[in-house]
Order: sequence, then structure tokens, then C-alpha cells
Amino acid sequence: MDIKQFVHDKAVEAKEGARSLARASSSRKDRALLKMAEALKNRAKELIAENKKDIGYAEGKGLSKALIDRLTLNEKRISEMAQGLVEVAQLPDPAGEITKMRQRPNGMTVGRMRVPIGVIGIIYEARPNVTADATSLCMKAGNAVVLRGGSEAIHSNRAIAGILKDVIKSEGLHEGAITFIDIPDREAVMEMLKLEGIIDLIIPRGGEGLIRTVTENSRIPVLKHYKGVCHIFVDRDAELKMAEDICFNAKAQRPGTCNAMETMLVDEAVAGAFLPGMLKRFRDAGVGLKGCPKTISLCPGTGEVLEQDFYNEYLDLVLNVKVVADMDSAMEHISRYGSAHSDAIITMNYGKALRFLREVDSSAVLVNASTRLNDGYQFGLGAEIGISTDKIHARGPMGLEELTCTKFVVFGSGQVRE
Repeated sequence: MDIKQFVHDKAVEAKEGARSLARASSSRKDRALLKMAEALKNRAKELIAENKKDIGYAEGKGLSKALIDRLTLNEKRISEMAQGLVEVAQLPDPAGEITKMRQRPNGMTVGRMRVPIGVIGIIYEARPNVTADATSLCMKAGNAVVLRGGSEAIHSNRAIAGILKDVIKSEGLHEGAITFIDIPDREAVMEMLKLEGIIDLIIPRGGEGLIRTVTENSRIPVLKHYKGVCHIFVDRDAELKMAEDICFNAKAQRPGTCNAMETMLVDEAVAGAFLPGMLKRFRDAGVGLKGCPKTISLCPGTGEVLEQDFYNEYLDLVLNVKVVADMDSAMEHISRYGSAHSDAIITMNYGKALRFLREVDSSAVLVNASTRLNDGYQFGLGAEIGISTDKIHARGPMGLEELTCTKFVVFGSGQVRE
């Protein structure tokens, strides 16, 4: 098989599908999404059978239990995947919205219309549910999607994409609107990344290695975040019980996520009152602790934190702890070691809160709230396709609106340029 030609032809098919979706009404897209949800539930046994092939492959390759868990499909997870489609169908359709209409001195009216981006390529690892999630969000916003999942989930992803394509065809929409690249060879990804002018946007979802490879090789704009090195700063004006609950949630509630706290910064003015109880609570929950010299002196038995540790995204029950002189020192630390993902301050001082919001340059900056809340659903977007730390087009959780762009529209009554 000529992989280059295969991928090119699939992407051209997706381009045709994008035109079909751009013309589709909101009600038609929603009807298709609801039928997809039903089809996934009705064909759950088929999906589970295909998924077992991937599980067998993963076990044979000695992949980790955590990865195998992310790969696994069962009745509950398929039901949740279907419910996700239903929830996307219930969200407002951003495409076609006209905003910022202004009348110019010559009488013409100028505004902006929100429109689909076109063809979106999703390159992802491990999780079969991304096939359905990404498809539903792209489709609702009027975009065709080119899906390229990892080899470890090839059977599951192919089965899910096949079911969704069956519904698209039955609804009279172009089947290229959902395009699945079912070639596990890495060359297929490299060829996707060359298709400037056919694929309009690439969104990689997976580990830092995948995302860097995609970004370094793509001729197409990429929306991404490399990693989530997230911080919480406990200010001297914090309410300490609230600070303890927030920090515990940010680290221990689900440590394997990109918005989990990796470094806790504590104002030296409250370190003696805050750290002993806080670190005991972390230890009791199985969190491994690495501290600066001041932390170790206050809490003997804490491991030593090294400078390179501050760059780490542990995705595990491991936490760096550092005592800092004040908020300026905390912000300097975040600027140096952070990844511009999610950072928070715990303080009852309104002026400090506003300074922190203004000066910390991250995709989400929070006051008196857990970094775990940086999420499309939590922010009221209904769903998300990922979190971007880029500064152009989209930043933070990317929902339906972020899967569109705008064009200028003009209403005139015979105006010409003088």
C-alpha cells in the first residue's frame, strides 16, 4: 500500500465531508449525534469483542496496567461514551452566529460570523473514547474529522469509527465527515502532517513525546499543550483550612491528569502553621513528598526536592513543596518552571488576587479554587476536545466555540469605495 497516497485520498474525502457538514442544519447534526449514541449502545457487544483484541495485544506487549485500563471498554464505559454524544447534541451550535455588528459612517454594517474551521486532524493515544468524543465535538461545530489513533487501540477505534460512519451515511451526510486512518504505521502520521491546505488544524492528544513529535513535524497549525506543571501558592492571607482542602483536592483527587498540582508553594509567613498538618494529610493519602530545605526543617522526613524536579509533570502521587518569601517569589517560580497550564493562589487579599490573575501567564489562573477545575465541562463549555496553552486562536479548555473561527460579513446598500 502507498501510505502517502492513502492518507492523501482520505483527507481529500474529509474535505468533501466538511462541505457537507457546513451546509447541514443544527437539527440534522443533532439527530445524527443522537442516533450515533443509540448505535454505540446497541452494538456494545461488537465493540467489546473488538476491544478484547486490543487488550490481548497490550497484555502480550507487557504494557502497564494503567494503559490497559485506559484501553478497556465495557458496558458502563460505552454507555458513558454514548451519553457524551447526547450531551454534545444538547449544546448550542456555534456555527452561523453573527456578532459585533457595527454600522459604519457610509451606512454599511460590518460584523463577524462564526464558521467551522473545516477539516480537523486528531492524533491520539490509548483512549478509544476519544474517537467518539472528538467526532461529536468536531461534527457539532460543522467540521469534518480525520482520526488517527494509536496502534494499541486499532481494533476498538476502527469499530467505533465504523459505527459512527454508518449513521452519517444513513442520515445522508457525506461519509468523509468522519475519516479514520486505520494504518498503525508511524508514516501515516507524518503524511497527515504534510497535508497543508487539505487538513486545516491538528490537535494531538497524548503524552509529551507525541505532542512534540507532531508539533516539530507539522506544516499545519497545531493546538496543544505539552504538559501540565501546575502550581498552587498559599499566601500569608489565606484561610488555611480552605487552602488545605483545595491543595489536597488538586493533588490527590486524580493525580494522573494534566491539571493536577505538581508543586505547592507556601508563603514563609504561614509555613509553620500550614505545612505540618498539610503534609501529614498528604502522607496519609500515600503522596510522596519532596521539599526544599525550609520544608524539611519544618517537617522532618520529607524528601529533598532537586531543581530538575520543578519541571516534572509527575502524573502520580508525588508532590514538590517549596517555601517562598512572598507572592512575588511565588510568581517568579511559576514563570520559571511552569508550563502555562493551570496555576492558583489561595488568599483572602483582594489586591493580591487581582495581581496574581493579571501577572501569572497561564491558560487558566484561579483564585481560591483547585487547578483540577480547569476543564471544559467545569467551565460551562459542556465538553472539551483538549486544553491549549497556545496564545493564538484558542487558549485553555477547547469546546465547540474553539472549534470554529470567524469571518467578516458585510451588509450594504450599494456602497462603493471612494
